[in-house]
Amino acid sequence: MSRQFDLIPRPVARVDTALRKIVTPLPAPESLSILESLHRHEPVSMQGQPPIVWDRAEGFQVYDAWGNRWIDWSSGVLVANAGHGRREIIDAITAQAASGLLHNYCFPSAIRARTVEKLASLLPLSLDRVFLLTTGSETVECAIKLCRTHGLKMGGRGKHVIVSFDKAFHGRTLGSQLAGGIPSLKEWIVNPDQGFAQVPFPDGFRTTDTSFDFFTKSLAEAGVDPQNVCGVILETYQGGSAAFFPREYMQALRSWTAGHNILLVCDEVQAGFGRTGAMWGFEHYGIVPDLALFGKGISSSLPLAAVAGRAGVMNLQPPGSMTSTHTGNPIACAAAIASMDVLVKEGLVENARRLGELLHQRLRAMKLCYPQIGDVAGKGLVAGLAMVQPGTREPDGDAAFDLVWRTIQKGVLMFAPVGFGSATVKICPPLSITEAALEESLGAFEDAASEILIAREAA
Repeated sequence: MSRQFDLIPRPVARVDTALRKIVTPLPAPESLSILESLHRHEPVSMQGQPPIVWDRAEGFQVYDAWGNRWIDWSSGVLVANAGHGRREIIDAITAQAASGLLHNYCFPSAIRARTVEKLASLLPLSLDRVFLLTTGSETVECAIKLCRTHGLKMGGRGKHVIVSFDKAFHGRTLGSQLAGGIPSLKEWIVNPDQGFAQVPFPDGFRTTDTSFDFFTKSLAEAGVDPQNVCGVILETYQGGSAAFFPREYMQALRSWTAGHNILLVCDEVQAGFGRTGAMWGFEHYGIVPDLALFGKGISSSLPLAAVAGRAGVMNLQPPGSMTSTHTGNPIACAAAIASMDVLVKEGLVENARRLGELLHQRLRAMKLCYPQIGDVAGKGLVAGLAMVQPGTREPDGDAAFDLVWRTIQKGVLMFAPVGFGSATVKICPPLSITEAALEESLGAFEDAASEILIAREAA
């Protein structure tokens, strides 16, 4: 179990710049009543994030109610791609709410039509059908249903196996956790569906063989006949590490799935909407999947998600069979249209690509200085630092925890470490962050690393 943040306020060094300000102990003493209320009334499963009580957020900054201000490196877990509190998004939400149309189930609406048109216009032409949902987990469940329906059509009941990758995170519902590759999240599943198979993720760090032959060999060792596979689902970068597939591997996988009438599903819930310096993560591989799954950054705010695919797959389910109570909620749709407009008009995808080069250059330089940084992964404005025991590839969750907390104390907000051994420090600021803000936050992060990692090495 990963370490937990305690609720004991402790003095920290004062920070006061134009972009960062820490003027209280952390957690702020005045925030304890809120934190204690949450601990008293919510389950333990909701605990685990740093005890920073958000009061408001704007652009790439987060504020509490007691004078503290952070440069945000979390984006509210990769949601606020366009930036927090964007006036364009607020105005769109307000205007839609003022119309009185807050919910209309699956009855047609102009705002839903505009949303699916807008999303389709940003996608490859073959992904011409869009189905709106609420969460990323829902999109994974939908993809599983479509893959198995397609498998029935192509090869009968035997063509039902879903292949995914170890250490992958696809959500917290039953189907999405069966597809996911984190064993600890599946311990509650007493009789798991045997129609799921997993293969190693070719990250080049923990899995040294990155050839596509390793994929087919791993399937064979698992006793999986390709003729029985209906779908392969993958994150375009692994959420728990920010690691990407080798380009050649992914192109070979695309050819292999097409050759076996297998649907390729790209989970873009974290990677989509410019996060990686391209609008879609799959663009880095020069491929187009059969299904693409979206969430998080789609609205930079409210809960909305989507599945996009080619008509021949998306139309396999009959009318009414894939609806959801809040499909295409009007207010969430208004937010999504405004967010997509901001991403395009302000060139935030290009900003993520350009500033991502700076981010990764600085992180790679840090890796050369500290043996506790085993790997640096990612593209654009997403990065993952794998913290390890020096001289090994064994995860060091304590080092990751201490580094995150010290960085927060310096006025740069991060979420708790993720991934294998809870040892990956994830960096994902809003795509609207400026070069000056990124430079300043990197300086604070480098200072935190110097203080924490050198001290740990000396100990």
